[in-house]
This record gives sequence, structure tokens and C-alpha cells, in this order.
Amino acid sequence: QVQLVESGGGLVQAGGSLRLSCAASGRTFSTYAMGWFRQAPGKEREFVAVITRSGSTTYYADSVKGRFTISRDNAKNTVYLQMGTLKPEDTAVYYCAANRRLNIVVPSAGYDYWGQGTQVTVSS
Repeated sequence: QVQLVESGGGLVQAGGSLRLSCAASGRTFSTYAMGWFRQAPGKEREFVAVITRSGSTTYYADSVKGRFTISRDNAKNTVYLQMGTLKPEDTAVYYCAANRRLNIVVPSAGYDYWGQGTQVTVSS
């Protein structure tokens, strides 16, 4: 089992940047693929990005491709989401999630553990 805690959210102007962090408990972090999701008010939770266990492979939603970068530091049990060129439509609660599958998983149902979320608000 793993516990996840997100941080780094906040208020930023359109065009700005933020880096989210997700710290995981335990000594098995490197056995989990990690994903980022977001949920805006009145909308369903949507996939943002995923990174495999070793960090060798990443995959992004089209809406963030080229603007967001997911990375991980297995020595620090942490996954990051660097967000750039932020837009008002990026406003949401951002969640990190973990699963132990070897392949890239996009649907939220494929994730076993979730953090509590961190709010990102982008003003126009």
C-alpha cells in the first residue's frame, strides 16, 4: 500500500508556470507507475499524464502535451508535474495516483491509490 500527498498548487496568472509534487510513503515507490489527473468543478476527473516505474516512458493528454512534463525521482519517492503556459481551462483540483501495472494506464479506474488533491487556479 502507498499513501500519496500532493503539494505545489496555487493561484497563477495565465501564461505562468507551477510545479506540483506528489510524495509517496513506503519503500516500494519504484514499483508503481504514477499518474496525474484533474477535476474541474462540474466535470469528470480527467487524465493528464502518466510515467512508468522507471521513468523511461511518459504519456500525456492532448490538452497538455507540450506544456506539461511529468517526471519522477525514485530516490525521493516523488513524482512531479511541471506545468507551463497555463490557461484558465487548466483550473482544477489535481490528483496524483499510483498503480502497479507495467503498461501505460489512462483510465482513472486503473489506479489503485490516490492523493487528496491540490487546487490549481489560473486567472485570465
